[in-house]
Amino acid sequence: MKIKVYGIRDEERPIAEAWAKEHGIEVSLTDKPLTKESVEEAKGFDGVSNSQVFPLDQEVYARLKAFGIKQIAQRSAGYDMYDLALASAHDIIISNVPSYSPESIAEYTVMVAMMLIRQFEGIRQHVSEQNFSWVPSIRGRVLGDMTVAVIGIGRIGKIVAKIFKGFGCRVVGYEIEQDNRIPDIVDYKASTEEAVKDADIVTLHMYPSELNYHQFNADMFAKFKKGAILMNMARGVLVDTEDLLAALDSGQLAAAGIDTYEAEGPYVPKNCHDKVIEDQLFKSLLEHEKVIYTPHTAFYTDEAVKNLVEGGLNATKEVIETGDTLNRVN
Repeated sequence: MKIKVYGIRDEERPIAEAWAKEHGIEVSLTDKPLTKESVEEAKGFDGVSNSQVFPLDQEVYARLKAFGIKQIAQRSAGYDMYDLALASAHDIIISNVPSYSPESIAEYTVMVAMMLIRQFEGIRQHVSEQNFSWVPSIRGRVLGDMTVAVIGIGRIGKIVAKIFKGFGCRVVGYEIEQDNRIPDIVDYKASTEEAVKDADIVTLHMYPSELNYHQFNADMFAKFKKGAILMNMARGVLVDTEDLLAALDSGQLAAAGIDTYEAEGPYVPKNCHDKVIEDQLFKSLLEHEKVIYTPHTAFYTDEAVKNLVEGGLNATKEVIETGDTLNRVN
C-alpha cells in the first residue's frame, strides 16, 4: 500500500513516518498543497491524505479517478474546501477528522474570551510603555456574572458550555438538531436570534453551510445585546467581516475574538513577515484595537496535531482496505 500525503508540515513528518513504520505502509510526504499541478505526483499511489484551507481545483477529482484513487482524506474537521457533489460524481470519497481534540478548541475559546473581558491586550500595551497606572480603560469584568450564548452544541460547543458554566456563567444555546444534550448546563433557545439577544458573549461552534454563510452580519449584530463580545473559533464564512468591523466601530459590539477569517488561504498558515497584506479587509481586522485575531490556532496542541495526522492516514487506509470510511462526508 502506498499513500501520498499533501500539505505536510515539518512538525508532522515524524508522526506520519512513525505511523507508516507501525503499519508497514509506504508514505510519501510533500509540503505542497493538492493542486491540478501537484496531483500528478499521486500517480502510482493507492490513496491521498491532504490538508489545505483553500478550494480544491476541480480538475483534481478527474485526475485522481484516472489514477484509480478513490478518496481524499482531509486532515481537519472542516471540509468546505471540497466540492462534495463533484467528488461523488468522480467516485471520490471525501473524509475528515471530525474529532481530534475538541478540548483544545474549547479551552482556547474561553482563554481568548477572558483576555477580552479583562482587557489583557490593553494591559500589555500599558506595561510595554512602562505605564503601571490603574485606569478605567483596563478595568475588566467578572466572567461568572455573564450570560454566554453557545451557537452550535456539538463536540466542541458542549465542552465550551461546560467550561463557561464552571465559571458560574449562565449558558444559553442554539442547536439546529437539538437532542437535549447537556440540558442541565445549557438553556436551549428556539433560534439563534433568541439565544444572542441577552448574551454578553456569543461564541460560534458550527460547521459552515449554505444556510449560515455570513449569518453573523449587520442584521444579526443588531439583535445582539449592546456591548456584547463575539467569538469565532469555527469557520470564517460564518461572519461578515466588514459588518463585524462596523459593529465594533459603532459600539454595538465591545470586542471580538477571531481565529478564522474567510479569506485566510493566502496567508495562513504561512510566515508573511516580509509580505505585504494586500487584502485590506484582513488588514483592517488585524489592526483593529477591539479584536484579538489569531491564525487558526485554536486547535493547535500536541494532541490535536498527532490526532489529525493519524486520523487522515487511518481514513485513507480504511478506504483502500474496505472501500469506505466512517468519517466520509459525501
